[in-house]
Amino acid sequence: MANYNPKSLKAEEFINDGEILETLRYAEENKNNVELIDSLLQKARPKKTEKGVVCEGLTHREASVLLACEIPEKIEAMYSLAEEIKQAFYGNRIVMFAPLYLSNYCVNGCTYCPYHHQNKHICRKKLTQEEVKNEVIALQDMGHKRLAIESGEDPVNNPIEYILECIKTIYGIHHKNGDIRRVNVNIAATTVENYRKLKEAGIGTYILFQETYHKESYEKLHPTGPKHNYAYHTEAMDRAMEGGIDDVGLGVLFGLELYKYEFAGLLMHAEHLEAVHGVGPHTISVPRLKRADDIDPDKFDNGISDEIFQKIIACIRIAVPYTGMIISTRESEEVRAKALNLGIS
Repeated sequence: MANYNPKSLKAEEFINDGEILETLRYAEENKNNVELIDSLLQKARPKKTEKGVVCEGLTHREASVLLACEIPEKIEAMYSLAEEIKQAFYGNRIVMFAPLYLSNYCVNGCTYCPYHHQNKHICRKKLTQEEVKNEVIALQDMGHKRLAIESGEDPVNNPIEYILECIKTIYGIHHKNGDIRRVNVNIAATTVENYRKLKEAGIGTYILFQETYHKESYEKLHPTGPKHNYAYHTEAMDRAMEGGIDDVGLGVLFGLELYKYEFAGLLMHAEHLEAVHGVGPHTISVPRLKRADDIDPDKFDNGISDEIFQKIIACIRIAVPYTGMIISTRESEEVRAKALNLGIS
């Protein structure tokens, strides 16, 4: 049995199942411990110093207590604290970016994603450089200055050379609205050498969602393809940072596994990056499983309500005050409006 060690470079040691289960037990035992909850809220409060606002944040175990808390007035106190932290660090500024899908060719068999290899009735498409240029100009005309490029994992159709060529094309477009300032990259886990190439290409944030931190569930949900390798995927951010990328974005797909487990794993990953590299995640994303072609979310019985979703967002903001938090337009306008107050930036 692996021991928990946030400074380890082995996935099963820095995301340790035993530590998560122990954390969930501790949170359950203390979920209505008013004295403890008050002390955690006090610890996380922004403090004004000569150098500006300082926020201590919370550990995965402390934040899990808040997430488990069932006392209505304490939950309200969490929400107002999350808003206070959000205002202290970001004010009302919201950063917008647009996704740009380069290719939906994919060799993986992920059971929750419509791009999966076995899906024979979707049209597979890979943008030419001319099409990339046209898409970018259309996005610039809408006012976008930041993009997140996405592609399926397919070493033949979407090799790293193709991704690099697309980045070069995007940064090379000089259109009437000015240039694209930042290209964030959301592609499959890769090698230190390839991360170095992405860094040299001038990318913004490297984004990779863990999907789920529960190893057994992870392997079942990714039955075939390179993504099946839990350790290689989970350790990707360490390779990215070794390759010189210091802006990395974490995320889980809420609804695949029990949310309290994912929440603890997500914060442990952030703590690990801080412990090893001296810098935590630049962003944390909170996508929820939604209906899509060939995918029925009702098959996954870990879906979360809007209320729990809001609580997760507030607790992440309290625990990791410095990180940018991303929500996508797959969520309704009503959900997004509430989420902006609770920490989404």
